[in-house]
Amino acid sequence: MFLAIDAGNSNVVFALYDEVDKSWKNHFRIETHSSKFSAQLHKKVPMYFLEHGINPGDIKSIGFSSVVPEINEQILHFCENYFGTQPYLISATSFPKLPIKSLSPNEIGTDLMCNVMAGYSNYAKALIVVDFGTALTFTVVDANGEIMGVNIVPGLKTAIKSLFTNTSKLPDVALKLPKSALGKNTTHAIQAGVLYGYTSLVKGMLETIAQETEMEFTVIATGGLVEILTPLEKVFDKIDRNLTLEGLRLITVANS
Repeated sequence: MFLAIDAGNSNVVFALYDEVDKSWKNHFRIETHSSKFSAQLHKKVPMYFLEHGINPGDIKSIGFSSVVPEINEQILHFCENYFGTQPYLISATSFPKLPIKSLSPNEIGTDLMCNVMAGYSNYAKALIVVDFGTALTFTVVDANGEIMGVNIVPGLKTAIKSLFTNTSKLPDVALKLPKSALGKNTTHAIQAGVLYGYTSLVKGMLETIAQETEMEFTVIATGGLVEILTPLEKVFDKIDRNLTLEGLRLITVANS
């Protein structure tokens, strides 16, 4: 089995790829910035494997993507001790062997490279990957696999948290799309403003990119919050929750 570890700003996601079934299974996650991250890592991972009857020795290869460098050593050491396998940590040195190219390989996040690697490997044409995570990102790739550019917006949870943190009277609210864009109370008003606002933001960004480049793109959406903005379902050509994981696997294989 192949183990993918995707360390993001909110969560570290672990997922197993069954090379027989050619499918992703057994997703679980640990909160990234918990004060007890190291303890949770050493407790939750072995517990998960035990509860699901998975032998750590069955893990033959590990791919690791991280945008949180301060926890990298903890994860690398844990994997070496628990699985007896050294993970492959994706970095700028991983990219020359890929069919996708970036003008700024040392700056682009490995998560974004994983996204476009999976998308381009599947479609082999111009793409926009919209990733709904801690940040909302748009990564644009031309038909030759060249990354044309990226733009980054605060993610949905980040926007909600910013309102809650930086105001004295506005509450923290659930990420739930209300039926109306006209708020009837404070909670409803925040939900309507952020969620309908981001719906329009995504549509507008995609239109702006298409107009500026004068190109047609296949639009792929991914990320943990991708299914919240249901009005966008028809805007995307594909919604793939495993896109980052699949790209992580493909980049690891390409460098093995």
